[in-house]
Amino acid sequence: MKQPEYVQGNGFVAQVNRTDRCKTATIKVEAGVVAVVVPRTLTEERIKKLLDDKKLWIQQKIALHPQVKVTTEKQYVSGEAFSYLGRNYRLKVTEGELSPIKLVQGRLTISAPKGESECKLIKYALTSWFRRRAELKLREKIIRYSPIVGVETNGYKVKDFQSRWGSCTPRGRVDFNWKIIMAPNRVVDYVVVHELCHLKQHDHSPQFWKLVESIMPDYLESKEWLRVNGASLMV
Repeated sequence: MKQPEYVQGNGFVAQVNRTDRCKTATIKVEAGVVAVVVPRTLTEERIKKLLDDKKLWIQQKIALHPQVKVTTEKQYVSGEAFSYLGRNYRLKVTEGELSPIKLVQGRLTISAPKGESECKLIKYALTSWFRRRAELKLREKIIRYSPIVGVETNGYKVKDFQSRWGSCTPRGRVDFNWKIIMAPNRVVDYVVVHELCHLKQHDHSPQFWKLVESIMPDYLESKEWLRVNGASLMV
């Protein structure tokens, strides 16, 4: 999956997401972070002009969040640990133009400009990195377990859930909380199997759990791990 781009604006940095699904560009400012969605072939020069034309509006939106602070315990500094598939990786932050997160020699590396928005930018970049990894890994696991469970899915999505790890729709699509990618690999397997089994059994009846157990005899260990540790999975 393609890494996001970043463009320097007038007093801010914007993340650029290219897509074939739109014909015009759109700009969003959430919690003081700027993101722009553009047609895939739009040049960087055109993107910079768009940001320059909208700079006053962008700056006004950013100004609405001058006191935004990270509410978790994370500080987004070098040496801080973030879990990916159950293994902790240390963050390495260098000063410079904002760059995408990369996993290099066991470290999550990023460069970011110093300033009031540094933590927000790093958090945004980390969230984007984990979501991309979740999309890739969950797809692999769906392909692996679907024939074992004996079902076919009608696509999947990675989403923000407040109190669940996954869900399935009546049309056969399975959705997952992207934060599950921080859990141990076997726990991620359990969540995928759980949702795939719901395509056969739509409730949590004894028949449902018997189906889950037939695929993962040790599923209770993963279920208990999520009960105890799920709330600690955060970026």
